[in-house]
Amino acid sequence: MIHTKALIIGKDSRPRCFWCGDDEQYVEYHDLQWARPVVDDIALYEKICLEGFQAGLSWLTILRKRESFRKAFRGFDPKIVAKFNQRDINRLINDESIVRHRGKIEAAINNAQATLKVQKDFGSLATFIWGFRPKSTTRSNSKAPKRISDIKASTIESEALSKALRQRGFKFVGPTTMYAAMQSLGLVNDHLEGCFVREECAQQQLIAVKKMVKTARDKHA
Repeated sequence: MIHTKALIIGKDSRPRCFWCGDDEQYVEYHDLQWARPVVDDIALYEKICLEGFQAGLSWLTILRKRESFRKAFRGFDPKIVAKFNQRDINRLINDESIVRHRGKIEAAINNAQATLKVQKDFGSLATFIWGFRPKSTTRSNSKAPKRISDIKASTIESEALSKALRQRGFKFVGPTTMYAAMQSLGLVNDHLEGCFVREECAQQQLIAVKKMVKTARDKHA
């Protein structure tokens, strides 16, 4: 690989963000998932949980265990996880295929219950979370980060989202954790300038925002 500032030129000659390295699974995640807008509630709830499990670990560790997490948490359907009991907690703590951290496991169950409450109050978890997107996401010319230092650990928006989620009962949703979620869920596009997927993600983001706005208007019409 050839490193060009914050970009990596891989074997396919495509420039990518530095952080995906040359691990095939990480590269695929970078190319096909990271910063692509997610508006499905199950996927959003899953991501919040996985970001919480990632705290103190690398995302690649979580990515490699992702399918095991999905199996253990019954597809991350919040309606199902919200009903998990002590037997389920014991099952998860003894499941070597996932991260066996009691606090994070209990937080995931708690967050399923909190998700159901948000859905009741706002119609969907997506409506609630996407309400905290930076205003720049509505512009196609939003500034692309050029250097690693241009990407912050947290932002005003992630701090606001974190606070709002905690007020509604969510756990393991600190500002840094939530900014990582915002990046991966497409609320922000932190693909570096020159990354070959940045523009495609930006266009998908604009379409997602327009659909969210239209849906909100239709509900209040």
